[in-house]
Amino acid sequence: MTPFITQRIDTPIGPMRAIASEAGLVLCEYDDPKRLPAQLQRMRALFGVDVVPGEHPFLDQTRRELSEYFAATRESFSVPLVLDGTPFQTSVWRALLAIPFGSTTSYDQLATRIGRPGAARAVGRANGDNRMAIIVPCHRVINASGTLAGYGGGLRRKKWLLAHESRGVQLSLIDERPHDFQDEPR
Repeated sequence: MTPFITQRIDTPIGPMRAIASEAGLVLCEYDDPKRLPAQLQRMRALFGVDVVPGEHPFLDQTRRELSEYFAATRESFSVPLVLDGTPFQTSVWRALLAIPFGSTTSYDQLATRIGRPGAARAVGRANGDNRMAIIVPCHRVINASGTLAGYGGGLRRKKWLLAHESRGVQLSLIDERPHDFQDEPR
């Protein structure tokens, strides 16, 4: 079986790890020692292939589209995505893709949207299993009260991304502690 190809992508909120197959992007995750190993393990169990460094057109596209997103010239992504998971996870991830740029929704609303009212906790777990940080915008899901809730990349990143998408001033979030996004407790 052909191995998947991986590259590191630097972003304003920390480095990310992207992995592509011939079918599309398989993973785009923060390159944090607390988060990435579990995502890689989940991915290997799901696909059963090796991952090797290298060049790939989908990784080039991912890098370009993330750069445009951070430059505020892109609001949605067009890189092909491999969203393999359980049917429930896949339904949640597809619903996340429908949340408009600059908008938020609650876990309860998302559960209702996929036809599973009352499944907010399960939606939260599926969000946590999302392998496509930023691209499948799980950062746009908040508590029904309007407060921020868990985000695999940390609440500081979630806050930054939401401010960025609302065209708010996000630079102060970086300037406070510029290199500590991965050190934040979850």
